Amino acid sequence: MKQSIKNILLSVIVILLISGCKKNDIQDDTQQRILFQYDYTGDTQHYGFIVDNKGNIYTYNNPEYWNFPDKDFEISLNQAEKISDKCVFSGKKIQPDELMKYAKFIEFIALSKVTAPRNTGSNEGITQYICYHFSESTQTYSGHLIKTEGDVTRENLNFHSKKVSSWMKEIGEVISFE
Repeated sequence: MKQSIKNILLSVIVILLISGCKKNDIQDDTQQRILFQYDYTGDTQHYGFIVDNKGNIYTYNNPEYWNFPDKDFEISLNQAEKISDKCVFSGKKIQPDELMKYAKFIEFIALSKVTAPRNTGSNEGITQYICYHFSESTQTYSGHLIKTEGDVTRENLNFHSKKVSSWMKEIGEVISFE
């Protein structure tokens, strides 16, 4: 009896250890290039930045023929590559440990609900903070809204979304969009 209980416990522990050893999709997936995007759109302006999986920060400023994600924040790999071609390296890079800290929050943000859009009537344009997860099977990036500010406000209800949007706002304050 004791031997069978030990065998069962050992089996359960082995199963838990094996199932807990999950590949980190963000860092090990070579096709996951875009992790975060800060995007401002106003009457005559469109600028922002993208953070890639190596921590590089790329900026854009009024690019022609921009591929916006669809209403569900999805964008194909081909469209994302065309976006990357229109971006310029800012000369800034996020340290690997800092990037990993915030990249780990993407999974939690993706699982959370977002508040309904609220029109503010502020006529300031719209700033969106978005994180992405790449699907190899569909070759698409699924974007997940972290926060929207300006004419319309929305916010992801996950606890980590405030940290990520504040972090992205800080990045936006130290780079040039020219």
